[in-house]
Amino acid sequence: MATRLTDLEIQNFLGERKDLPPDHLQRLRTKPKSGHEERELDLKGISGSDFRVILRRSMYNSFDFSVILAYCVPGTTQVFRLRRYNGKSHEHTNAIERETFYGFHIHTATERYQDLGMREDSFAEPTDRFSNFEEAVACLFDDANFKAPDGPQGKLF
Repeated sequence: MATRLTDLEIQNFLGERKDLPPDHLQRLRTKPKSGHEERELDLKGISGSDFRVILRRSMYNSFDFSVILAYCVPGTTQVFRLRRYNGKSHEHTNAIERETFYGFHIHTATERYQDLGMREDSFAEPTDRFSNFEEAVACLFDDANFKAPDGPQGKLF
């Protein structure tokens, strides 16, 4: 059975502090896989929640990428996508709002879309906060309370 989270739970998971490991830059370097590059990083939030950062980008189209923060549901292999930062590679339509756009956009999990039986992160909004993969990662880290370690490697991305 699919996990359902309330908007408040989603906001709490996004706001939970997530300390990045000292080697996070190395561990987030994408690796080739069937026409695209990808990488995943599992980490614990300060309150003990398990999260996964999922990075994917096309090897052929620099605007075709996805930067995802997922909550790992305890006792299952299920991941619940809290946020997804997508490149300018496709058109998106919000089914409830009947709104279509093309460009960089941020998906957010919502109760409304879960209630309709749709993917939890089906709702998206256009953004000008990033214009490439690296900026999208930085945007996610800023939005979801990631903290870099202190020291010479103490940058988020």
